Amino acid sequence: AILLKLGGYGIMRITMLLSPMTPKLYYPFMILALWGIVMTSSVCLRQTDLKSLIAYSSVSHMGLVITACLIQTPWSFTGAMMLMIAHGLTSSMLFCLANTNYERTHTRTMIIARGFQLILPLMSTWWLLANLTNMALPPSINLMGELLIIVSLFNWSNLTILLTGLGTLITAMYSLNMFLTTQRNKLPTNIRLTHPTHTREHLLMMLHLAPLVLIIMKPALISGLINC
Repeated sequence: AILLKLGGYGIMRITMLLSPMTPKLYYPFMILALWGIVMTSSVCLRQTDLKSLIAYSSVSHMGLVITACLIQTPWSFTGAMMLMIAHGLTSSMLFCLANTNYERTHTRTMIIARGFQLILPLMSTWWLLANLTNMALPPSINLMGELLIIVSLFNWSNLTILLTGLGTLITAMYSLNMFLTTQRNKLPTNIRLTHPTHTREHLLMMLHLAPLVLIIMKPALISGLINC
């Protein structure tokens, strides 16, 4: 997640220094990035490995960042910065939650590690909140970042709403599938007895979720970086 966001930041820094590209130059990259959002989101629907699913979801969100950097407008750059910070926290939170499951089951396969709501109800709440932020639901900063990028794309070309809308729909599908598969199914016999959750795990989740919700109260903390 960190390397992806550093790559996106590098693209932003370089495109700011360059003059706007001609349409013949950025059309292929724009189509590739938009189609990549749909394809990587579709790959997430077929994943059975929990950590692979989270990793592919990070790649899917970076498609929006690339399109925003190619448009080179103030709104798109601001949305790209917001989305990189927001999804950096979201994907890190999801990886932490996946690790808590792995520590108790020693497997990353979602079909085997399921039904945790019955034995770890509070951790299931964290899973729900993390998946809601991954879907960019309010009041997370993910929503503002994606809205700025999607509005910028729509102003650039009305046809982009088809691929971005489809990508957003598939993102909601695999996020809900990940939550329902790991938390709501029947508990397997091999994990009847497991360790309870620790305070450090809940503190770690809180440190991830708090910035996602609190930054929305003052988004200039992030958007102001573009205007410096």
